[in-house]
Amino acid sequence: MTAHHTSGTLTPSVHSGSFSTYAFTEELFDQLPRADQRRWAHTYLEGLLTTAGKKSVRRMAAAVSGSRTASQSLQQFVNASPWEWSPIRRELIRWVEQYTTPRAWTIACAVLPKRGDHSVGVHRRFVPAAGRAVNCQIGVGLFLSTGHGELPVDWRLLLPGAWSEQPELRQRARVPEEAPHGPIWAHARDLVEELARHTGAASVPVIADMGECTEVAALIRGLGDRDFVIAVPGSLQVVPGGHLATQRPTGHGMTTVTNAQHFLGLNGAHPQTAAISTHDGRARHLRILSGLARLPGTIPGSPGGQQHTYKVFSEWRQAGRRPAPIWITNMVHRRMDELLALTGLQHRADNTVRTLENDFGLLDFEGRSYPGWHHHMTLVSAAYAYHRIVRPEAQSAASPFARQRSA
Repeated sequence: MTAHHTSGTLTPSVHSGSFSTYAFTEELFDQLPRADQRRWAHTYLEGLLTTAGKKSVRRMAAAVSGSRTASQSLQQFVNASPWEWSPIRRELIRWVEQYTTPRAWTIACAVLPKRGDHSVGVHRRFVPAAGRAVNCQIGVGLFLSTGHGELPVDWRLLLPGAWSEQPELRQRARVPEEAPHGPIWAHARDLVEELARHTGAASVPVIADMGECTEVAALIRGLGDRDFVIAVPGSLQVVPGGHLATQRPTGHGMTTVTNAQHFLGLNGAHPQTAAISTHDGRARHLRILSGLARLPGTIPGSPGGQQHTYKVFSEWRQAGRRPAPIWITNMVHRRMDELLALTGLQHRADNTVRTLENDFGLLDFEGRSYPGWHHHMTLVSAAYAYHRIVRPEAQSAASPFARQRSA
């Protein structure tokens, strides 16, 4: 293969004319033991890439296969065939890193509406974007943010309430005993730790929107010394100042603690101006509130361990406008324009989730089992990576995918 330079790194190039979906599937799914499994993986992948509208198994089978039993075989491959998805995802990570250089690891959540209560992980949840409670699954995804876009490479399924407590529910949905369960922040931490064990790329910042997560401090501490930029709720408790000398004791001899929103208000008398690049290459100037703070807890030098200094920042907006997200980072010496550029990757990852929903069948999985869900998410992720890296010509406004959600 030929090569080209991306961000100063020599990486191979790949083109749809020389790298077919068959070759891609054979490389990615090489660890599947049977040839028929690899064949149906290729068929499913082709269906996700070429079927217009809803990506049901029936519609994909009709679009890419002339076999009368293709629909049944695809259903069997995704829902019942006992193949491991983790090795496939590790191979996907290796493949993506072979052709592009990640700039960040970005966490984004997918809300998958479901009818009934039998699909694995389904529960009632208030979704701020929808403004109401919905019956849904929540997928927590890790995306490699690259020059080819935000590419999903790993997923966790939220298993709240009864799904982590009732053995009969887990058995019915074939949830293994070792399946991870916990809040969204814990899944985010686990995704980062898993990727760190298998990546061949250099360490990059973690980007995540935890603006609705009241336990985000646990994620911040869980990431340790890894660089990050995380959106947090305004209620996050912080201690103003970056080191012990800046602490101001209260009348009771305790360190001053406030919340992030109030903290930025105290630091907002003189917002700084930072520039970011827009999609057309122009500079957009923003007024930014920022300040150094720590999380409440142990005092530096104490037996509990040393605390980190963080930068808390947000865009200043006039009264009456929707509040901007509040971000926290441990990269306190990075320029503000660089930090703002990293926060923009979160928006791109959220947009990618919508593209996966509209064009790659993210919402169209018809099975109910835990393995089936992970199989489907693995195939969707693989299809999207192939589309972005091998078929860049398909990224034009004249997308070959039909936006309508036909029955």
